[in-house]
Amino acid sequence: MKIAEQAAERHVLNVVVDNEPGILAKITGMFTARGYNIDSLTVADISDDHAISRITIVTSGPPEVIDQIEAQLERLVPVHTVTDLTTAGPHVERELALVKVAGKGDARVEALRIAELFRANVVDTTTSSFVFELTGAPDKIDSFLALMRELGLVEVGRSGIVGMMRGADNV
Repeated sequence: MKIAEQAAERHVLNVVVDNEPGILAKITGMFTARGYNIDSLTVADISDDHAISRITIVTSGPPEVIDQIEAQLERLVPVHTVTDLTTAGPHVERELALVKVAGKGDARVEALRIAELFRANVVDTTTSSFVFELTGAPDKIDSFLALMRELGLVEVGRSGIVGMMRGADNV
């Protein structure tokens, strides 16, 4: 079976890199040059001296393509480690979303009720709208958004996925 015919699988990659100008451009350029898609991308400084960053990339492809992506990332000079959380074992994924919902009357009450069920926090309110803050797995956020669309969803901002392995070890 050819690579293009195989089913695409979603993978979460943690890439630990030197925190230097241009590293994100190198990584995204590698994806672009080879025709790989990035579904989600987050970057954060993770060291006390600001020398190291973690880039979390969500991408999809057949296993052979994911293996190629990992190998090509590992060859980039400022990359320390590449970990495919999806295959490495149990891990935690979370995302933050800000969700603006406008409505009055029953729709407003229902939006608040649903937000409470999803443990969303109200971070801004007016007489005609709310901004909710919601964290959780991407599926949870997708479900919340589907319900809010029916109640007056106005705008959404999503942070992208962050993830790490479960347990005490640093991977």
